Amino acid sequence: MTVPAARMAKALHDLSGRDHLCEVVVVSTCLRCEVYAVASRFHGAMGDIRNFFADWSGIPPEVFADQLYSYYDEAAAAHLFRVAAGLDSAVLGEGEILGQVGDAWEMARTESVSGPMLSILFRQALEVGKRVRSETAIARGTTSLSQAAVALAVAELGSLSGKTTLVMGAGEMGEAMAQALAGALDTGTLLVANRTWSRATQLAARCGGRAIEWSGLPGALVQADVLLASTGSPGILLEAADLEPVLSARNGRPLLIVDIAVPRDVDPAVGALPGVTLRDMDDLTASAAVAMAGRRQEVPSAEAIIAEEVERYLDVAAQRHVAPLVAAFYQRGEDIRTAELARFRRRLTGLDATQAAAVEALTRGIVAKLLHDPTVRVKAGAGTPSGEQLAQALRQLFDLDT
Repeated sequence: MTVPAARMAKALHDLSGRDHLCEVVVVSTCLRCEVYAVASRFHGAMGDIRNFFADWSGIPPEVFADQLYSYYDEAAAAHLFRVAAGLDSAVLGEGEILGQVGDAWEMARTESVSGPMLSILFRQALEVGKRVRSETAIARGTTSLSQAAVALAVAELGSLSGKTTLVMGAGEMGEAMAQALAGALDTGTLLVANRTWSRATQLAARCGGRAIEWSGLPGALVQADVLLASTGSPGILLEAADLEPVLSARNGRPLLIVDIAVPRDVDPAVGALPGVTLRDMDDLTASAAVAMAGRRQEVPSAEAIIAEEVERYLDVAAQRHVAPLVAAFYQRGEDIRTAELARFRRRLTGLDATQAAAVEALTRGIVAKLLHDPTVRVKAGAGTPSGEQLAQALRQLFDLDT
């Protein structure tokens, strides 16, 4: 399941309006759809997210329940950091995912559904992604799905120079493939087909190609030497039966199809048709694995950076978590101090300005000293079970509403 960019705002408000979700960010790409959330109740939030997936995919929860994965607290932060660093991608170290994570957070902020907790997490995730790529060689060479798809086509054909390449889909991945083709085509021709004509024309104009009406797809396939497919369709778009008349018109010319859509755009049976070579995500991953041998050696270094950054995140998040409590604690002390001074105001009317200032300073000092040690202990224990017990005791003893 993916959430199209045009519907992301609606999806975010759908999630944020559910009972147990306080903040949400949705990272939706061709290979993943992940919901990051601050939950008021864990199991309730899991139910809210599961039902969201069911509502938006049209599939009952019990059908996809085994495909879901969940992380919380420290593990959730580590997972997002691995995603941003490209360690959880089909092409190890790919760079597109970092921009996608940033875009997802920005959209959630724009729609006012990402608050302080997720902002801390995502801001640091972007820093982690950049740090991993700058301090290791994890991103050396071909580092995106789109580049890998074009590289696979080049490996199959020897060169794309002078060839006609048809890109099916003008979304984020389609655009990335069209851009990656710019250097590989040389004297070749780029065709762009998309259900929405305006998006096809815009992408073709940006990349020096020619837009094809969706209804003109069969004719374009007759011309093409290569089809690169990656749409957001929930089902198959190109059946074997659709290609049979196309192949007859090609007079035996071979056709290479690289389908990196998830779920597939092209029926696997197409690969059995004479003259057609079909490559999919499994082939792409296997092809990229050879080139990634050197990059895999960088994984331990990247994981070490992530582990260090998770610890830093936990410290920052914990301090942020107790900050409202400490502020409320000090405000309660200040309220008591000013209330007592007001109660004794008549007895203090004979004080001159110097004496009144001394009383003010004395009472402030007493309150600060009384609150200092509890505050230090609560901050020191932030993020630990004992620290949470201290924080809860402070809330109850002083009736603090945070």
